[in-house]
Amino acid sequence: MTEHPGFGAMLAWLLDHRELGAQELADHAGLNADEVRAVLAGASPGEDLLRRLGPALSFHAVDLFILARLAVPDDMAPLDATAAIWVRSMVTDAVRLPAAERRELLQLIHSLPQEERCSSFAPKPLMPLAGGPGAWVIRMLQYRNLNWTGMAMTLASVTPTYLSAATYGVIGSGRKALTPRLVTDLAALLGIDARGLAALTGVILDEVPTPPPPEAVDAAALLWEARRLSAAQTRHACELARSMRGASHDSHLMEPPGSGTC
Repeated sequence: MTEHPGFGAMLAWLLDHRELGAQELADHAGLNADEVRAVLAGASPGEDLLRRLGPALSFHAVDLFILARLAVPDDMAPLDATAAIWVRSMVTDAVRLPAAERRELLQLIHSLPQEERCSSFAPKPLMPLAGGPGAWVIRMLQYRNLNWTGMAMTLASVTPTYLSAATYGVIGSGRKALTPRLVTDLAALLGIDARGLAALTGVILDEVPTPPPPEAVDAAALLWEARRLSAAQTRHACELARSMRGASHDSHLMEPPGSGTC
């Protein structure tokens, strides 16, 4: 798949995957069924429709804007692009924490006050700009405030995918095709159902994907929640994750042999 099939076709694939009809989707989203049918027939979706469709399809609305090739509203974009350097370190440290401490970190991030936006978010351009499935998923990761290096580090920390940072730029440009393994792992980090992402990207999965590991689920949640933080707040969360990891490591070293539980 090298050309964009149109958002209506993509929405039809999602409905087919979820075994939903236009009326059911409209009911879930609080929309008129005729609005949904019009988009399925090729009409361009409006901002309000995409915002409403997101929860109804178990998608983040920002991802639907990307799939529809529409500008992402500022209120859906990461607050501070300069936080990217801290985001990747925060996640890679956090996923090495026990589950309870990962939840504690997520709650702390959620409790941080919302700061004012100082500038619009402008992700690194992908070449070609009208690329295919690779461009869509890489753009989704960019809107989790991950740059190429961040993608490489976070994917490698929670999934079997281990690629160089530059390779993610190649994927985004459409010069490297998505594979079943890559789609499954990208879906885990994006917090998207792997079969749904496969349907959207035209990739046939070799087998029914297993649920992502808890570390990947928590990494996706941390990435999503951290989008609303400033660079200073993200650095604070990063330093906290690192200190928690050190404390957990020291505690583990102090445990007498045989004291752990299975």
